[in-house]
Amino acid sequence: MKHKNKLISAFLLLTFAFLGLSCQKQQAELGNVAQPAQTVKAQSPTEAYKMLFAACKAKDAATIRQLMSKASLGLAEFSASQQKKSVDQILENGLVAPTISPVLTEIRDERVKDNFGAIEVFNAKDNRWEDLPFVLEDGTWKLAVGDLFQDTFKSPGKSKGQLEKDASNTAMPMPSNTATKLPDAVDGNKSVKTIPSDGTKSVEVPKEKPQK
Repeated sequence: MKHKNKLISAFLLLTFAFLGLSCQKQQAELGNVAQPAQTVKAQSPTEAYKMLFAACKAKDAATIRQLMSKASLGLAEFSASQQKKSVDQILENGLVAPTISPVLTEIRDERVKDNFGAIEVFNAKDNRWEDLPFVLEDGTWKLAVGDLFQDTFKSPGKSKGQLEKDASNTAMPMPSNTATKLPDAVDGNKSVKTIPSDGTKSVEVPKEKPQK
């Protein structure tokens, strides 16, 4: 009887040990299975860009895809077929130049109108501001490079950089549409021919007599 009880105890120990090893194996296999990417929700164009920049630095292809509009993903797929690359290779820098910077650069001038938005991001490589388009799609803001390419993106307003450029051009003197003639030499009571700024016709301006 004692011998029989020992055999039963040994059998039970082996059974529990086998079950334990089986559970550990299943847990290890589950750990190796790629977990679904966490859904990202950007509340603004600025937040969307910051998420995109972080995803590019982390080489997180799944998150990069989530931050692309449908039109932008379509553009990436088209570019991939043309360049014989994978879509993830095309998307690795987020389709925009400022993400190539090793650190997050300055962001300014967020504009939003209806479902369209834009921000200016400093492009450190080219030393200039980039005006990046975004669209509110599926309840989150996404980069809208593809929408811009398809001409379906509606600008939320001029960027700060464009306004500064316009103001600079306005302040500069505009060239006349007619050739400028120098006035004739004058002496005594002769008049001076001048050309008004609108380039219409010359006007005779009497020359004052020299006082004796």
